[in-house]
Amino acid sequence: MSEFTDDIAQLREQLAKGAIRRAYVAIVGYMSQLRAHFAGTQGERAVSSLYQGSLDMTYFALFPPSLAARDLKLAVVFNYEAFCLEVWLAARNRKVQRRYWQLFSESDWSAYRVVEPSVGVDAIVVHDIAGDFDLEDPGGLTGQVEAAVTAFLIDVEGFLSAYDPR
Repeated sequence: MSEFTDDIAQLREQLAKGAIRRAYVAIVGYMSQLRAHFAGTQGERAVSSLYQGSLDMTYFALFPPSLAARDLKLAVVFNYEAFCLEVWLAARNRKVQRRYWQLFSESDWSAYRVVEPSVGVDAIVVHDIAGDFDLEDPGGLTGQVEAAVTAFLIDVEGFLSAYDPR
């Protein structure tokens, strides 16, 4: 049996048990509610649609004016591999990503993790929000995420005003 065939058989077996499907539906459902929360507080145009992913990540983007003017955005991400909620500073394209990665890297900024660009990497800077989370308390988790996203944005804006003034 090939590795691929074995993987498919294992996936079928695990899905039949139901736990993976229920957990995935709960995560995507929460991320959808979180997206709606941000759209309600920041306006529908300031928030992208929800990307459900391929069991790699589920995310939506936020476009604060201070970042959008630089072709940057925030991504609120559920990272399945790390199994945690994160907020990323990301860019409109690879050229912009490389420019800002270089700016953050050369400054030796250590407030958050700076991620080196490579194939499949969209983040410039990453902040882990919640690795130990409780989907049975969505209000508490949303408050935690909102506070972390706000603090991250303030820190990034402070950095940009010092190192990339407009």
